[in-house]
Amino acid sequence: MEIDLPDVIAEVKAAFERYERALVANDVAVLGELFRNDPRTLRYGIGENLYGYGAISGFRAGRSPVGLSRRTAKTVITSYGRDAAVASTLFYRDTAPGKVGRQMQTWIRFPEGWRVVAAHVSIIDESKET
Repeated sequence: MEIDLPDVIAEVKAAFERYERALVANDVAVLGELFRNDPRTLRYGIGENLYGYGAISGFRAGRSPVGLSRRTAKTVITSYGRDAAVASTLFYRDTAPGKVGRQMQTWIRFPEGWRVVAAHVSIIDESKET
Protein backbone atom coordinates (compact mmCIF):
# COMPACT_ATOMS: atom_id res chain seq x y z
CA MET A 1 0.00 0.00 0.00
CA GLU A 2 1.24 3.45 -0.86
CA ILE A 3 1.03 5.98 1.94
CA ASP A 4 0.89 9.77 1.48
CA LEU A 5 0.57 9.95 -2.28
CA PRO A 6 0.99 13.67 -3.04
CA ASP A 7 -2.05 13.95 -5.33
CA VAL A 8 -4.28 12.17 -2.80
CA ILE A 9 -3.01 14.37 0.04
CA ALA A 10 -3.78 17.46 -2.08
CA GLU A 11 -7.34 16.25 -2.77
CA VAL A 12 -8.07 15.48 0.88
CA LYS A 13 -6.50 18.74 1.99
CA ALA A 14 -8.82 20.62 -0.36
CA ALA A 15 -11.85 18.72 1.00
CA PHE A 16 -10.70 19.32 4.59
CA GLU A 17 -10.24 23.06 3.94
CA ARG A 18 -13.69 23.20 2.32
CA TYR A 19 -15.12 21.54 5.43
CA GLU A 20 -13.39 24.09 7.68
CA ARG A 21 -14.78 27.03 5.67
CA ALA A 22 -18.26 25.53 5.79
CA LEU A 23 -17.98 24.84 9.52
CA VAL A 24 -17.13 28.40 10.57
CA ALA A 25 -19.71 29.80 8.11
CA ASN A 26 -22.34 27.30 9.35
CA ASP A 27 -22.92 26.24 5.73
CA VAL A 28 -25.13 23.29 6.61
CA ALA A 29 -25.55 22.25 2.96
CA VAL A 30 -21.80 21.84 2.39
CA LEU A 31 -21.30 20.16 5.78
CA GLY A 32 -24.05 17.72 4.85
CA GLU A 33 -22.48 17.08 1.48
CA LEU A 34 -19.08 16.29 2.96
CA PHE A 35 -20.36 13.67 5.41
CA ARG A 36 -21.28 10.32 3.84
CA ASN A 37 -25.06 9.96 3.61
CA ASP A 38 -25.18 6.55 5.24
CA PRO A 39 -26.61 5.12 8.47
CA ARG A 40 -23.10 3.86 9.38
CA THR A 41 -21.55 7.34 9.33
CA LEU A 42 -20.83 8.57 12.82
CA ARG A 43 -19.67 11.66 14.65
CA TYR A 44 -18.60 11.76 18.27
CA GLY A 45 -18.90 15.40 19.27
CA ILE A 46 -18.03 17.39 22.34
CA GLY A 47 -21.39 16.73 23.94
CA GLU A 48 -23.10 14.26 21.64
CA ASN A 49 -22.70 10.86 20.01
CA LEU A 50 -24.31 10.89 16.58
CA TYR A 51 -24.97 7.62 14.79
CA GLY A 52 -26.02 7.86 11.16
CA TYR A 53 -26.23 10.65 8.65
CA GLY A 54 -29.73 11.61 9.79
CA ALA A 55 -28.56 12.28 13.35
CA ILE A 56 -25.55 14.25 12.11
CA SER A 57 -27.56 16.41 9.71
CA GLY A 58 -30.22 16.96 12.38
CA PHE A 59 -27.56 18.16 14.79
CA ARG A 60 -26.15 20.52 12.18
CA ALA A 61 -29.58 21.93 11.32
CA GLY A 62 -30.33 22.69 14.97
CA ARG A 63 -26.93 24.05 15.93
CA SER A 64 -26.51 27.73 16.72
CA PRO A 65 -24.31 29.57 14.22
CA VAL A 66 -22.86 31.71 17.04
CA GLY A 67 -19.29 31.11 18.20
CA LEU A 68 -18.16 28.75 15.44
CA SER A 69 -15.08 30.75 14.49
CA ARG A 70 -11.84 28.90 15.15
CA ARG A 71 -8.28 28.56 14.01
CA THR A 72 -6.55 25.25 13.35
CA ALA A 73 -3.00 24.12 14.06
CA LYS A 74 -0.82 21.06 13.58
CA THR A 75 -3.07 19.60 10.91
CA VAL A 76 -1.87 16.20 9.71
CA ILE A 77 -3.39 14.43 6.72
CA THR A 78 -2.27 10.88 5.99
CA SER A 79 -3.51 8.91 3.02
CA TYR A 80 -3.61 5.14 2.75
CA GLY A 81 -3.73 4.08 -0.86
CA ARG A 82 -5.82 6.17 -3.23
CA ASP A 83 -9.16 6.01 -1.46
CA ALA A 84 -8.69 6.45 2.30
CA ALA A 85 -7.24 9.17 4.52
CA VAL A 86 -7.28 10.50 8.05
CA ALA A 87 -7.26 14.23 8.81
CA SER A 88 -6.30 15.30 12.34
CA THR A 89 -6.11 18.84 13.64
CA LEU A 90 -6.03 20.93 16.76
CA PHE A 91 -8.34 23.93 16.96
CA TYR A 92 -8.65 27.00 19.14
CA ARG A 93 -11.61 29.26 19.82
CA ASP A 94 -11.37 32.71 21.35
CA THR A 95 -14.51 31.84 23.31
CA ALA A 96 -12.63 28.99 25.06
CA PRO A 97 -9.33 30.39 26.37
CA GLY A 98 -7.01 27.79 27.87
CA LYS A 99 -8.68 24.98 25.91
CA VAL A 100 -7.60 23.11 22.80
CA GLY A 101 -9.94 21.17 20.55
CA ARG A 102 -8.97 17.99 18.79
CA GLN A 103 -10.64 16.71 15.63
CA MET A 104 -10.08 13.53 13.67
CA GLN A 105 -11.90 12.61 10.48
CA THR A 106 -11.76 9.47 8.38
CA TRP A 107 -12.20 10.38 4.72
CA ILE A 108 -13.07 7.82 2.02
CA ARG A 109 -13.20 8.42 -1.73
CA PHE A 110 -16.58 7.48 -3.20
CA PRO A 111 -17.80 7.96 -6.78
CA GLU A 112 -19.31 11.30 -5.67
CA GLY A 113 -16.01 12.44 -4.08
CA TRP A 114 -14.27 12.48 -0.71
CA ARG A 115 -16.63 12.02 2.25
CA VAL A 116 -16.21 11.82 6.03
CA VAL A 117 -17.39 8.45 7.35
CA ALA A 118 -16.26 8.90 10.97
CA ALA A 119 -15.36 11.95 13.04
CA HIS A 120 -14.36 12.61 16.61
CA VAL A 121 -14.21 16.03 18.27
CA SER A 122 -13.09 16.73 21.83
CA ILE A 123 -11.80 19.61 23.93
CA ILE A 124 -9.17 19.42 26.66
CA ASP A 125 -7.20 21.86 28.76
CA GLU A 126 -4.36 23.38 26.80
CA SER A 127 -0.93 22.31 27.96
CA LYS A 128 2.53 23.43 27.08
CA GLU A 129 2.91 20.38 24.79
CA THR A 130 0.15 21.42 22.37
